[in-house]
Amino acid sequence: MKLSKYLLILTILLSFSSVLSAQEGNLTVEQALKQESIEGQFDIVIKKSGRYQEYKVIKQVWVNKLKANVADTLKTLEAKLKTTNQQITDQKTTIAGLEESLAKTNEDLASVTQQKDSLGFFGASVTKSSYKTIMWVIVAILLAMLGFFVYKFKNSNAVTVQAKKALAETEEEFEDHRRRSLEREQKVMRKLQDEINKQRKAGAK
Repeated sequence: MKLSKYLLILTILLSFSSVLSAQEGNLTVEQALKQESIEGQFDIVIKKSGRYQEYKVIKQVWVNKLKANVADTLKTLEAKLKTTNQQITDQKTTIAGLEESLAKTNEDLASVTQQKDSLGFFGASVTKSSYKTIMWVIVAILLAMLGFFVYKFKNSNAVTVQAKKALAETEEEFEDHRRRSLEREQKVMRKLQDEINKQRKAGAK
C-alpha cells in the first residue's frame, strides 16, 4: 500500500516537472518552429519535450505545428518539382526542334557539295566556298544552341533528382517520427493505465 502511494507521488512529480520544463522552453520551441529547418525543428522538439521514465512526452501543439511545417515543406518541394518538370519538358521540345533543324541543315550541306561552284542563296549568287562557310556558321550556331540546351536540361534533371530525393527523405522522416511518437504515446498510456489499475486494486483492498 505504501509502495503504491510512493509510486503515485513519484509519477505526479515527474509529470509536474515535465510540464514545467515544457512551459519554460515554450518560447524557444515556438521560435524554433518558425525559424529552424525541419531537422532542427525535430531536434528542438525532442530536446525540449518532457520525460516519463525512458519515454519522451511531446506537447500536442508542438506536434501539430511540426506536422504543418513538414506539410508546407512538402508542398514547396512538390511545387518546385512541378516547375522543374515543366522546364524539362519545354527544353526537351526545344532540343528536339534544334536536332531536327540540325539534321535538315546537314542534309542541305551534303546536297550543296554536289552542285556547281556558283549557287543561288536567297536570291543572290554566291560561290560554293562562301555558301559552305555560311552553312557551317549556321551549323555551328545550332550546335552551340543545342549544347546550351543540353547543358540546361542536365542541370534541371539534376535539380529534379535532388528535389525528389529530398521529398522522399522528408516524407520518410516524418512518417518514421509519427510512427515512433504514436508508439511512445501508446506505451505511456498503457503504463499510466496499468498504474491506475494498480491504484484501484490497492484502494479496493
